[in-house]
Amino acid sequence: MKWAYCTNGFGDHRLAEALAILHDLGYAGAAITLDRGHLDPYAPGLAAEVSRIAKLLERLGLDAVVETGGRYTLDPWRKHHPTLISEDAGRRAEFLTTAMRVAADLGAPVVHLWSGVRPDGMAEEEAYTRLARQCARLLDEADQVGVTLGFEPEPEMLVADLDGFERLRRMLGDHPRFGLSLDIGHCHCVERDDLTACVRRALPYTVHVQIEDMRREVHEHLEFGEGEIDFVPVLAELRGYSGLVAVELARHGHAAPQVARRSIEFLRRAHEGRVADAGRTAGRG
Repeated sequence: MKWAYCTNGFGDHRLAEALAILHDLGYAGAAITLDRGHLDPYAPGLAAEVSRIAKLLERLGLDAVVETGGRYTLDPWRKHHPTLISEDAGRRAEFLTTAMRVAADLGAPVVHLWSGVRPDGMAEEEAYTRLARQCARLLDEADQVGVTLGFEPEPEMLVADLDGFERLRRMLGDHPRFGLSLDIGHCHCVERDDLTACVRRALPYTVHVQIEDMRREVHEHLEFGEGEIDFVPVLAELRGYSGLVAVELARHGHAAPQVARRSIEFLRRAHEGRVADAGRTAGRG
């Protein structure tokens, strides 16, 4: 299993520092969120910084994916705006195009994205049509640069679950570069089916995995052992998956090195099936 960590959980660190810490803790990769301070897509000298980070990833032996969930990357007033279904969806599409080019230059095979919230007064069918149209254009660019889109169902957004993802994928003709970013906590939060059944259903599409603890119907990313998920059977279902499994704890940056250490220790124990050691007894510093 190739453990990784989302750099949005290292927001108080420089990106190079975060990558060095992850390497020292034994992580195999990083899910790099393009945002202020971490490969800012609007900063001058982006190309040179991408080249520098690509060399650092190679030197550290870390794999990478590119994530695009920065809260205020595009609009300093409105979180996650604009989206691919907003009136000004073109700005989000341009950002995602930049993200795909950054990913190609980093040697990262996957770019993560999501739908956004359905605008007030917009019918669901129209929202899906808008979203599919934008995704089809992005897939043209993905074909050109050689990356895969990893679409994440996000609670409370238009595409919130696996049903919504499969609906969108059908609208895109089951395009081979339109994959799934599977968030384990989100599945536990919103899906009707047992979590292991959700993983089995999702695996044929899955190109990226995010992982954290969570409680049913409460969208709050928790450290392992603080929620309800039994990770031993979940990780057993993931054994046929070869990509990164990235811890996503964006609100834990105040203690990022310690949280990252606890997280990889927990996941290693859970992967080995040591239920008692991997459970609620995990120590907190």
